[in-house]
Amino acid sequence: MTVDPTDKSALPTAFGHSGRRWLTAILALLIAAGAGFLVWKAFGQRPPPAPKPAPVRLQTETVQRGDIEQAVLASGKLQLHKYSDVVAQVSGQVKDVLVSVGDEVKAGKMVVEITPTLPSARLESNRAQLARLQAELADQRAQLDFAELQFKRQTQLKAENATREESFESSRMSMYSAAARVEAINAQIRQTESTMKDDEETRSHTQVAAPISGTVVSVAARPGQAIGVGQTMVPLLRIADLGRLTVQARVAEIDVPLLRKGMTAYFSTPGYPGKRWSGKLRQVVPVPADSSGEQGKQTFYNVLFEVDNPQQELMSGMSAQVRFVLAQAQNAVLLPVALLGKPEVDGSYLVNVAEAGQQASPRKIKIGIRSEQMAQVLSGLEPGEQVVVAGAAAVAPVPAPAAKNAVAPAAAAASAPKAR
Repeated sequence: MTVDPTDKSALPTAFGHSGRRWLTAILALLIAAGAGFLVWKAFGQRPPPAPKPAPVRLQTETVQRGDIEQAVLASGKLQLHKYSDVVAQVSGQVKDVLVSVGDEVKAGKMVVEITPTLPSARLESNRAQLARLQAELADQRAQLDFAELQFKRQTQLKAENATREESFESSRMSMYSAAARVEAINAQIRQTESTMKDDEETRSHTQVAAPISGTVVSVAARPGQAIGVGQTMVPLLRIADLGRLTVQARVAEIDVPLLRKGMTAYFSTPGYPGKRWSGKLRQVVPVPADSSGEQGKQTFYNVLFEVDNPQQELMSGMSAQVRFVLAQAQNAVLLPVALLGKPEVDGSYLVNVAEAGQQASPRKIKIGIRSEQMAQVLSGLEPGEQVVVAGAAAVAPVPAPAAKNAVAPAAAAASAPKAR
């Protein structure tokens, strides 16, 4: 049968039921394809699974062996230990200064010469007076001998009743008078001799000698300087023994009870890094070093000890960083002090010790000597063990945030169109 294309009424007849089935099939395919695309879009952009957390490495410190020292720390100054101030013992004028600062001198060496105020004529006058008195003494002794002889004779005559009483008394008085004159002249002689001795000693002091052997550390005298009567004790120069110095350390009052006479002390100075000197504690001065204890401030006390200085490397006035040794231990088991927390009731400490598999277990330890950085472990740890640093806890990594365009599978399934 031939169908006219212009005849619309004939189309349904021409396709019939077979054409409708084809249209339905094509529509179903299109719906299925759209649904598949939506499902792929939903499930194809799902975020990747979160990675497994990496194992956390514990931060630890290794227990070691070594030497440890517990000490009281203090700052100090070097001072002269033995010195002598040279003074003038006579008034006069400085004639010459025979030494300079830094010179080495021996005891007895003349260091300053002084022209005395006392004139030499006075000494000569005293010598002449002494000679005159000695001559008078000889004459008076002769008169005394004669008077004694006369008195003896009168005594014999009186016993025989051969003399008068007046003659006897006169001889006795003459003897006593002669003896008194002799004693008076002797007194004048002693006084003159004493004056002459003082004058001669004064003249001997015009040459001032070094009282000790050592080094001249200061000179105050100068040629031409006048020395008055009241200035005879003013130092002309100072001589010190630099082979031994004193260290004066300032120790806080809280540490003073820990110090003992004879304990070891050593120090270093900025001028000689890496080198140290030692000595034995001599004295804790029992009065405050200064007014540091006033108005609530901490009080400090001076602690003294000596140090040998044979090479004279150290000098008076140098600063010193001092350590007074309280206790020492060699080849001890050591742990950093920073790993110790608060002590337990029994005085022990609790630390975490690293084990296999990056695990940590608590352990009690006993502590002995402590320094500024390290502590001696008496029990509970062995060299080579690893102690966990405080605060190094294992924390699991935080999962990464989901992608912005991620859609949950259930939501994707719910939003997918249903085939009809």
